[in-house]
Amino acid sequence: MHMADALVSPPVAIMAGVAAVSLLVVATRKVARSNRTDIIPMMGVMGAFVFAAQMINFSIPGTGSSGHIIGGILLAAFLGPWAAYLTLCSVLMIQCLVFADGGLMALGCNMINMAAMSTLVAYPLIFRPLVHYPASGVRLLTASILASVAGLELGALLVSAETVASGITALPLSKFLLFMLPIHLVIGVCEGVATGLVLAFVQRYNAPLLGGATVGWGAMPGARRRSKRVMWIFGIAALVLAAVFTWVASANPDGLEWSIEKVAGVAELAPASVPATAFMPDYESHFAGIVGGVLVMAMLWAITTVIFRRRRVHRKYSE
Repeated sequence: MHMADALVSPPVAIMAGVAAVSLLVVATRKVARSNRTDIIPMMGVMGAFVFAAQMINFSIPGTGSSGHIIGGILLAAFLGPWAAYLTLCSVLMIQCLVFADGGLMALGCNMINMAAMSTLVAYPLIFRPLVHYPASGVRLLTASILASVAGLELGALLVSAETVASGITALPLSKFLLFMLPIHLVIGVCEGVATGLVLAFVQRYNAPLLGGATVGWGAMPGARRRSKRVMWIFGIAALVLAAVFTWVASANPDGLEWSIEKVAGVAELAPASVPATAFMPDYESHFAGIVGGVLVMAMLWAITTVIFRRRRVHRKYSE
């Protein structure tokens, strides 16, 4: 669902960018006020895992399209909505700046459509009210599917609206939605199933890790050791996904490209713009997944370090 610059006009890009950055400011303050320094390594590992998982496009039978997970519901279940938004935005920034996946001008739109809709809307309004830990596997699966579908459908709706509002392309809204909404419904169901299965596994292995980071699991007796094991599991899974994605990823266009092709006859309306920082455009190296995961972890470590350091300095001088 990564939008390209060819779909977005400067006014729409500016409005979406202001909204996305405003939410990032709120997110950094929320994370700082939580004083949860134990969440930093989990943000890095889960960010790397979602980055690697997003690189694997799975084919959607009978359509000629493919999809990939967003990961917002999964991140929010581990980290809470605001830390999840910060983590997913970091993934999107690395994808754009280093791999030219999603336009630089469209980055704000992608943050709103993919990160905000899943972590700040679908998770707190749909997933969280339905799940009270410990939860049955059926409830986790149902809530994950409903929340993932809602996040994907809201994102698809916003992509369509932003594209039409930009007025750059001749894509009619009704026809665009006719393809965007059904294909992302299928993708959302697939993501929901994957998310529910992962959450059911983690709940069985280490339930205190879940709950949207409402408790300090890192300080609970025995939980720190178990949380490290879970982080190792996700870290190894991220490494495996990053290493094998080129052999298992579908070559079919993703849901957005497929919808554009159905309406306009071509998957891309203009040549993709490549940021000057993109030294691996289109993930051209076999090591792109590993490099991206490391960069996501480094970015999140730097951001959270600055956040908590400023918080400590502020508290010191205010006392």
